[in-house]
Amino acid sequence: MASSDRAAAVRRLKGLRGTLVPLVTPVDEHRRVCASSVGRLVRSLRGEVTGFVPALSTGEGWTLTPGQWADMVRLTVEHADGAPVLAGAALGDTAGILARARLAADLGADAVVVPPPFPGADGRRRGLVDHFAEILDGSPLPVFVYHEHVVSEAPLDIDALREVCDLPGIVGVKDSGGSAEFTRDLLGNAAAVPVFQGWEQLLTRAPGVSGFVGPLANLEPSVCAAALARPGEEAQARVDELSERHRLLTDDWYLHVKAELVRRGVIGTALAVD
Repeated sequence: MASSDRAAAVRRLKGLRGTLVPLVTPVDEHRRVCASSVGRLVRSLRGEVTGFVPALSTGEGWTLTPGQWADMVRLTVEHADGAPVLAGAALGDTAGILARARLAADLGADAVVVPPPFPGADGRRRGLVDHFAEILDGSPLPVFVYHEHVVSEAPLDIDALREVCDLPGIVGVKDSGGSAEFTRDLLGNAAAVPVFQGWEQLLTRAPGVSGFVGPLANLEPSVCAAALARPGEEAQARVDELSERHRLLTDDWYLHVKAELVRRGVIGTALAVD
């Protein structure tokens, strides 16, 4: 994708709002991505969500093989019916992220979702701004920031994140830092791009977010949309109830989402990808 194409993609995603669903990755008994299950899942959510995010943490993006990753992104684009597709690049190395960004562009994705820098072999960590500046320098696609620290162990640095948001080519932030206060601070200082909440239990705790990216959207997209539209204690209580019912705060939340989707007849198995 040429720089002019990336600029066009940035314009398309400008003002992105609503629910972005981080899709689970359905596999068959041989751990191959199940094309029919992906098709049913994406079609079941069309019109209920703003866009699709394959291969992020809920999609077991950290453990997908290159082939599984490519199949999941390709199939999501195929069934998205023109809705934005933001491909997860949940890797710890810059070269791997850029390779997936280039492939995502070839597969028709609109943006790539990138986590913070991981520590290098020497244990040192690059700065957040330098990390995203290098990704943007080599990526043919716009970048959506996956702000988290559970996997990367990156520090929560609001000044650095605000600087990242100002970089040309950044189109949004999924704030999964786990702090409503941090999100409110980011919003209160006028982040340059849309900010999306990444935790169900905080969905309504930082009013003014542009949207939500979380596993509950695989199962209850209308509830997520309602909580965004009318944030408050009643909406949060409903989200919390469903999160508890579907066991979304466990370490293997994605398997519980898969099990419920199997029960509903949407996907074929509840197996992990590896």
